[in-house]
Amino acid sequence: MHKDTVVACVRCVTASKAHEVRTFGTTTRELLELSDWLESFGCTHVAMEATGVYWKPVWHLLEAQFELVLANAQHIRNVPGRKTDVNDAMWVADLLAHGLIRNSFVPPAQIQELRDLTRTRKQLVREISQHSLRIQKVLETANIKVASVLSDVLCLSGRAMLAAIIDGEDDPERLADLAKGKARKKRAELIEALRGHMTAHHRTLLRLHLDLIAALETALEQVDAAGKSAGTDLLRGRSAQDDPGYQ
Repeated sequence: MHKDTVVACVRCVTASKAHEVRTFGTTTRELLELSDWLESFGCTHVAMEATGVYWKPVWHLLEAQFELVLANAQHIRNVPGRKTDVNDAMWVADLLAHGLIRNSFVPPAQIQELRDLTRTRKQLVREISQHSLRIQKVLETANIKVASVLSDVLCLSGRAMLAAIIDGEDDPERLADLAKGKARKKRAELIEALRGHMTAHHRTLLRLHLDLIAALETALEQVDAAGKSAGTDLLRGRSAQDDPGYQ
């Protein structure tokens, strides 16, 4: 399986020709043609190699009609020699016929969706952290040492100070007065830390990174809401299956 093509092989046990091989595109129309082509031979089991994410649309279109087997590419590596898509397709068909493919676990659709959300969330959190580090780098370049006083430059106090700095405020005392909660006890330290050389270039970079963080945090909230909904639906489904009256 590739981005644009799928090479399929049917292993024939009654006809004189041992294998039938055909190449299909990966559009939905052509994958439906693949399904019809497999059905025309009376296929009941289909094995495919797990290649990136390219196997997923093929799997979703075939799972209702066939018993599917997802093979780890490392487990079904062909013997050394001339390697082609046709040879690989024939090799997978022969392995399946002899029961030599270890089936990889493919979770139910709801679990797959939840996995996608958790992985997306992890990436968003990582990107927010990266932009936070870039903000600290800009501040250090401007000799603003607020990261040495506040444990998190994106805390409530830090964001208020950053917003004021972006708007042009450069008086360390007025900036320190924006501290919230326990940070107010560090006013003297903040005044010293906020005394630096902030230029228009630095302010542009700070605004850019803060805007990106705001967009990422909005996306993170949406992912959390979708994950909560998906998790609730999954628990409801399991509860229904545990019900003695479930059929």
